[in-house]
Amino acid sequence: MERIPTSAPYIPELSNNESRPLWSVMIPVYNCAEYIPDVLNSVLAQDPGEDQMQIEVVDDHSTDTDVELLVQELGKGRIGYYRQPVNVGSLRNFETCLKRSTGRLVHLLHGDDRVKPGFYKKIASLFQNYPQAGAAFSSYSFIDEQGATTKIYDPEAEQDGILENWLIRIAERQRIQYAAMVVRREVYEKLGGFYGINYGEDWEMWVRIAKSYPVAYTPEVLAEYRGHLGSLTWEKAVSGKTFTDLLHTINVIQKHIPENHRKEVMYKAKEHCANFLIGMAFNIWKESPNWKCAQNLIRQALLFSKSPYIIGQVIKFYIKTGLKIYKVQQTPTVSPLPL
Repeated sequence: MERIPTSAPYIPELSNNESRPLWSVMIPVYNCAEYIPDVLNSVLAQDPGEDQMQIEVVDDHSTDTDVELLVQELGKGRIGYYRQPVNVGSLRNFETCLKRSTGRLVHLLHGDDRVKPGFYKKIASLFQNYPQAGAAFSSYSFIDEQGATTKIYDPEAEQDGILENWLIRIAERQRIQYAAMVVRREVYEKLGGFYGINYGEDWEMWVRIAKSYPVAYTPEVLAEYRGHLGSLTWEKAVSGKTFTDLLHTINVIQKHIPENHRKEVMYKAKEHCANFLIGMAFNIWKESPNWKCAQNLIRQALLFSKSPYIIGQVIKFYIKTGLKIYKVQQTPTVSPLPL
């Protein structure tokens, strides 16, 4: 079986009997033992009971600790545990999470993230108040390795409700982290799971959902996304694969949006990706510092966009870091991938 599925994995339907729980909190983990207590405690603090919430850790054959023992010690029998027989990769592990879920609402909560008090109560109320919604999410904050807040993401709306023009807005820029997003299981059953790439696969999924369903939102900051040196985002940035993955995702997203919006969405998506790479370059320079990796990310950013805004951000980067400026005019152009 391929580690990265080339099409959306099939998620089988479950019967609609009344004994099913409302929630499935599925926690995919791989070698993130130091953060698992945080995520599990954040869920257990809001546990409405076994009849209402399935909580399960799905371990992609971790090697850093005995995850099963850790789950038993923290959960005291309340939390389920499943271990992959071999390491299958993030997308196949997410697929396992979705297939093992039994609740009507599925929350994929990564082992290094966490939720704040009131998350499940608030999201449940969104689905109750907006039954047409296929998914719902909250605003969220970024936290560091120690759990301290480093940034709060700008809200998408001023009050609770169905987001307007959401398909175009989410196609232009990745605006959601897994920790903040909850999806009806029946939506995954209809649309399938995550596929195609293991960095940017969530962005494509949220666009795919927005194409078919309204999406509800609350501006309350109820989820926390952790950035750290062991994360997939950091790994991709250091390896230099961020550019190709994001370019692939942008091109796949094009097929989900109306043709008359594609050119504008492509322009904005590339500019946002360029800005993201510049930010990542600065973080790598600040944390490592790895000037070669940082400059490579700047080169990749300029492959995405050379808009006046991006050029200005690049100049700011070099002023702040004191690195020798890369010659913008020598940056090659990149043609879109075929859809």
